[in-house]
Amino acid sequence: MTNTPTLYFLRSSEQYILDKMLPYAYRLDTLGKEASDVEALSIFGDFYGFTNKDLGLYAMLNNEVAGAIWSRRLNHQESPSISLAVMPKYRKQGIARAMLEQFISEAGALYDEIQVELIEESTLDALYKKFDFEMIEYEGVSLVDGKKTIKLVRKLERAEPVRPSDNYDPRRWMD
Repeated sequence: MTNTPTLYFLRSSEQYILDKMLPYAYRLDTLGKEASDVEALSIFGDFYGFTNKDLGLYAMLNNEVAGAIWSRRLNHQESPSISLAVMPKYRKQGIARAMLEQFISEAGALYDEIQVELIEESTLDALYKKFDFEMIEYEGVSLVDGKKTIKLVRKLERAEPVRPSDNYDPRRWMD
């Protein structure tokens, strides 16, 4: 990693960050699509932070948002789903790893497990597997392009998170 990102809690007042990152989390940028082209994705970003079912972080590098990771516990799910995005110019610099590491620590204070759904041939499954996510039996399709998806789940240990010191105030994660 060339630069270490600064991580912040994603608050409901920072909806613009999710709006910016959602296309990258669901690879719309590589498919030439906009978030408005895939209405079903709105469940992962709209009205973020208005309930305690939402948890997220974002990474700042060089005075700009470099990435974000957030989860939502949707009504039909037992465990929250993760969305992770890194801006193209910041990929392969360890930002996803740094965000995922801190996110798992934060999520362990709230949830028993977390999950992520990826397209079957995604290169991201290696990252999640490094963090002890395990593939479960699941047959799904991508909301974006209908490709087959896999689901990875990670059991969490209930523990208070260890937080970086700079500007990372746990009392301010939601407005």
